[in-house]
Amino acid sequence: MALAGGVLGRLASTAVAAGKPASRRLLATAAAAAPGARLAATPPSAAVAAAAAAAAPKKKAGIAGAIRSALGEAASPLPPGYAVDEEFLHETPTHVTTLSNGLRVATERHPVGAATVGVWVDAGSRFETEDTNGAAHFLEHLVFKGTAAMSQRSLETTVENMGANFNAYTSREQTAYFGRAVTAHVPALTSILADILLNSEMSPASVERERDVIIQEYAEVNKLPEEELFDNLHATAFQGTPLAQTILGSEDCIRSLQRPDLRAYVKRHYQPHRMVLVGAGDVDHDTFVTQADKLFGGMRSDPAAESAAQLVAARPCFLTGSDMRVRDDHAPDAHFAIAFESCGWAHPDAVAFMVLESLLGGWDRYATTGDVVSSRLANGLHATPSAKRVGPFNTSYADTGLFGLYAVAAPHDLDDVVSVMMGELVRFYTSVDERALAAAKMALKTRMMAAADGSTAAAEETARQLLVFGRKVPLAEWVARIDAVDAAAVKRLVGKYVWDREVAVSALGNVSGLPDLTWIRRRTYSTLY
Repeated sequence: MALAGGVLGRLASTAVAAGKPASRRLLATAAAAAPGARLAATPPSAAVAAAAAAAAPKKKAGIAGAIRSALGEAASPLPPGYAVDEEFLHETPTHVTTLSNGLRVATERHPVGAATVGVWVDAGSRFETEDTNGAAHFLEHLVFKGTAAMSQRSLETTVENMGANFNAYTSREQTAYFGRAVTAHVPALTSILADILLNSEMSPASVERERDVIIQEYAEVNKLPEEELFDNLHATAFQGTPLAQTILGSEDCIRSLQRPDLRAYVKRHYQPHRMVLVGAGDVDHDTFVTQADKLFGGMRSDPAAESAAQLVAARPCFLTGSDMRVRDDHAPDAHFAIAFESCGWAHPDAVAFMVLESLLGGWDRYATTGDVVSSRLANGLHATPSAKRVGPFNTSYADTGLFGLYAVAAPHDLDDVVSVMMGELVRFYTSVDERALAAAKMALKTRMMAAADGSTAAAEETARQLLVFGRKVPLAEWVARIDAVDAAAVKRLVGKYVWDREVAVSALGNVSGLPDLTWIRRRTYSTLY
């Protein structure tokens, strides 16, 4: 297992070369394959030591003992002799350079004639105060409205003439600004990106114009049942903590935010050590780093600025068993979500949750496969007339997460729908079908590889992993970690996070027939219902 990261001077760089011959020696007994190991950055010495222990003659302590000594008691090796398919070892290297101010610059080169360039910031609505909720999303709108050197119209014309495009999004923990252009225009695209992030005017007139736009967006989003449902789920599950705040912010906050509030947010959170500049596609690393140093090297790193981890530790989030319902007896359907508290991105159980999500599977009555899906959950719901659509969700944050099931159903016999959902989820505490588990793991690997298709997806995944893990996790390691999740691991996971644990419920629509919170809570510790 190689690491993507490290500071070796102002322009020093390291690479994750998962496709190099040496990496083929890292079998499942190495640190990369230990299912109990965190996904955060691991010292190279630990991986090397574990791999050496696997290759050397077995000592008294055994291979398992060697791994535990390197990774801790939570580590657990895969079956002896396990090796990742060599096809997964041929991966495009991720090169990472850390500038002197702490900004990380990463590239993945794919000679396709175009590239995606973007900046991902370790900041989102979670890091706002109650009075400034919505500031991160507000900034996402404002940065494209002109700079000291370029008006909004000039910016739009320049981007159009290049045949490029820009986009941005805000989540609860991250904000992204990125664009895509042909190879010849990548330097110009990078320059524009730096200009809008470092020199955005945020004029009072622009603030007022965007305020109206965001209010309209707020109204439109609230018309989407799924968006409202999951905002309400966060509000009730994480009540009293920063993750309860919505991404767009409340209408009152949107109307009250002013230019000084936004500038204060930028000053505090847009620090170089919390930002990653990524280029994926037809981009040369050394050239890209040289330009990045010229454009972003002048950013001052405030020694007193907190890291995202420090801010998370200062205001931790946790689930409170609770229930929020928005009842509308005239609505045609009931939408509801049942959630349990899971774990953070880098927690040892994170990959097992990914496998459990795949094992549960989704189901839609009106899909062509509605009655022939192999999932027991799907079969049980297909036999429940009022059920229309059900799917699992697995949302991770730095220190916690939400795992559960989301459903759409007709308003009658909702207790039957919930009984099937909870019964199948809780059943994994005592019984896991080995063939279904193998199929779920294969499906998860397939989706993971398909999701990385294209330069934009590659850039986004690289940036996200650098922010949450501190490195780019090689595909071979993901495969090994997924393979390491066996039936016993799934049972332990359900026993730890689901069996007799508090739940949060969010519901809206025609939900008068939805069982109450106590009824649902009782279904967390019995498979008899």
